[in-house]
This record gives sequence, C-alpha cells and structure tokens, in this order.
Amino acid sequence: MIELYTWTTPNGRKVSILLEELGVEYTVHGVNIGQGEQFEPAFLAISPNNKIPAIVDRETGVELMESGAIMIYLAEKYGKFIEVGEGRLRVIEWLMWQMGGAGPFLGQVHHFLHFNPGKAPYAEERFSKEAKRLYGVLERRLEGREFVAGEYSIADMAIWPWISRFEWQEIELGEFPNVRDWYLRIAGRPAVQRGYQVPKYVTDLPMP
Repeated sequence: MIELYTWTTPNGRKVSILLEELGVEYTVHGVNIGQGEQFEPAFLAISPNNKIPAIVDRETGVELMESGAIMIYLAEKYGKFIEVGEGRLRVIEWLMWQMGGAGPFLGQVHHFLHFNPGKAPYAEERFSKEAKRLYGVLERRLEGREFVAGEYSIADMAIWPWISRFEWQEIELGEFPNVRDWYLRIAGRPAVQRGYQVPKYVTDLPMP
C-alpha cells in the first residue's frame, strides 16, 4: 500500500498519474497548500521541505519527498516505465530536464503571468521567453518520436502535467505541433485522465 500526500499541482499530478499507470493500490491524503497544510508537523515528518508530493510505502517502510525521486523509486520497484542501460539514462535525463528546467521556470511563468500579471514586466518577459525556449527544446526532441525517451516513461509523466498548463503560460500549442501531438497522445490515456483528478476534481483536462 502506497500512501500519497499530494495536491492539484503539476508536481502532485506527476505521481498520481504514475500510480494510476502502474495500477497499484494507493491511498490519497490531500495536502491543501493554499491553506498551509504543508507546514503541519505530521506532514513535515515525511516531507521536511514542506512540499508535495510525498509518499509512504507501508510495504517497505520507505518515506520519500521530491517528485523525481518518488517516480524513480516507484518505477524501479514495480519494474515499469523506466528502461535499462542507456535507455534508463535517457529517461532520467529528461526527468531531470523537467525537474531542473521546465518545472521551475514554468512555475515562475504561472506566478508572474497567471497570478500576478502587470506587477513585474521584466520578470514576465524573462520567464515568458524561457517558457517558449523550453517548449522549443521539447518540440525538437519530439521530432520523429512518440515519447521523449524511447517508450512511454516516467519522463513523459513528469513533463506532461506542466505542459497541461499551457494556457497559464500563454502558449499556443499549435505553434509546437510535435508537443501538441505528444500532449494529446498522453491525454488520451485513461490512467492519465484519472491521475489528473487526484486528490480532487478541479477542471477537465485542458485541450488545445
């Protein structure tokens, strides 16, 4: 039994999508970050960085924070969605691209363009340009590929929820046709549709 502590953010959805794809039993604990529940002592005992998601594996006793670490752990435990040899390195490479690039910078776009428009023009311009650059990187990577690292993997599951907020980022997916097709390919998966609504329904999957 996996216990998942999460909320309705791209980082949270990464792990719930993976759990749904794996088809394993898990229990969801909603951590409402808008109400400061991530600072409660019980959650901090599992996630000292006061960030979602986090998991507790009751079978092994493992407690983990940081979505990338959680995804690698679950993929390796269940032997799915992470390749071996060089293929494994490619999956981790693109997972780290999301963790170090797409996630942090697109998150800043959400902060400045979506939640606080007009307050910091320099920041809006800087992060908007970086968002388009990152989409360009992904567009080139997906040329002639169905998925970012060989077969469908945790790398795709990590990147996809961030791209699902293309409207917040003021991105027109039609300008990135490879990304658009990849996005729709993944959005059509039933496990992705279920995982997107964990821990609760907010909206239907955004569609270009």
